[in-house]
Amino acid sequence: MKDPRTVLLRPLMTEKSMQQKDDLNAVTFRVAPDANKIEIRQAVEKIFNVKVAAVKTQAREGKWKRMGRFEGRRPRWKKAVVSLAPGHKIELVEGA
Repeated sequence: MKDPRTVLLRPLMTEKSMQQKDDLNAVTFRVAPDANKIEIRQAVEKIFNVKVAAVKTQAREGKWKRMGRFEGRRPRWKKAVVSLAPGHKIELVEGA
């Protein structure tokens, strides 16, 4: 098993992810591109000491960016939406 800190890179705190956190009890993370759903589930359960109900993943393509006449691509990345079991909760921001 991989180290949980290398699987979960950082939480994604956008308007949509905060809405999902309140409505669906789901937390969104940026994860390692080679991580699978089982590794993501185990990492969240180990780090935050919660029960995970489901994991959904998306592989995101890097955007094209320009600098003057030169064009390049941002790196690919992967995000995971982790649904928690009823009664479990993750506080990402202290005092919120």
